[in-house]
Amino acid sequence: MTEVTSDAAETRLRRSPLHERHTALGAKFAPFGGWQMPLEYAGGGVLKEHTAVRDGVGVFDVSHLGKIRVAGPGAADFVNACLTNDLGRIAPGQAQYTLCCDDATGGVVDDIIAYLYADDHVFLVPNAANTAEVARRLRAAAPEGVTVTDEHEAYAVLAVQGPRSADLLGALGLPTGHDYMSFSTATLAGVELTVCRTGYTGELGYELVVASEHAVAVWDAIFAAADDVRACGLAARDTLRTEMGYPLHGQDLSPEITPVQGRSGWAVGWDKPAFWGRDALRAEKAAGPARTLRGLTAVDRAIPRPGMAVYAGDKQVGTVTSGTFSPTLKHGIALALVDTDPKLPDGEVLEVDIRGRRARMRLTRPPFVQPSVR
Repeated sequence: MTEVTSDAAETRLRRSPLHERHTALGAKFAPFGGWQMPLEYAGGGVLKEHTAVRDGVGVFDVSHLGKIRVAGPGAADFVNACLTNDLGRIAPGQAQYTLCCDDATGGVVDDIIAYLYADDHVFLVPNAANTAEVARRLRAAAPEGVTVTDEHEAYAVLAVQGPRSADLLGALGLPTGHDYMSFSTATLAGVELTVCRTGYTGELGYELVVASEHAVAVWDAIFAAADDVRACGLAARDTLRTEMGYPLHGQDLSPEITPVQGRSGWAVGWDKPAFWGRDALRAEKAAGPARTLRGLTAVDRAIPRPGMAVYAGDKQVGTVTSGTFSPTLKHGIALALVDTDPKLPDGEVLEVDIRGRRARMRLTRPPFVQPSVR
């Protein structure tokens, strides 16, 4: 996260439409992607919030995420010719994880969830810091008749996550039976919203997309429906996603890290005739990447952090991109970009330089915790 130190800088940060609700809950705020968002809450903290999602149900305000609407004749075909994954694999009413890559290098400009409403209507949810750039690139390439609208602040997004998330939403009369990565529209507290079976925690969960002016009504209805639902901040979201091995853009994927290196090739429609970065990525895939994203689990008592060097003997073979203490496993875990030469098998014990001290870490294929998203 980027530290913001001046009052002037603080005032430049966008705020969620739920900011006052977070303040009332004693949230500790932090800057994230140009927004001031809750990091954790009083009376909770990362461990309790993390555990609530693994064992019960937690609610995250992720309204900082971007929202871009692409509409007009052929909108879905246009998006499909730009982003990596193949929208032809899904039908209206389904969502898809995809990537916006640089056409020349194949580096990841952003990772995105695409909601396919119809052949002429796609709703994209990119990361906060990259929304304007993704919109700019799409707008520059859009054919006549296709509009690209940045609706970043027009909608709020609430992530209801955990094994009891369906029970909670069911008690509110919201749909819960749809398949993973599909969505439907519904009404709560007199407000229309979209309910999608998505999330970033590895647990059963839903994301609710609602017009910003109605976000407080939806938030209040959720917390009135159960006594044991817990508000969760972005710190717990980070530990949860790291346990799943889910990449964070800016660390595990970036303009300098391609989908081939980041082991996100499953989100690339390799046989599509066109998408941004196609030639560069196909060439890298054929040649084999010089480095790939690998998982590390701590053998010694140590917590790896981004930027720390990874060694095999005296040779540096990689760099940690994401690292944390796993509240579920009770030890350190990490994602790291590791050289492919020499080839290092899963199970190999490497070392991470933690402030001048070497700590042993075992190469492990993520996820570190068994996912329960389905």
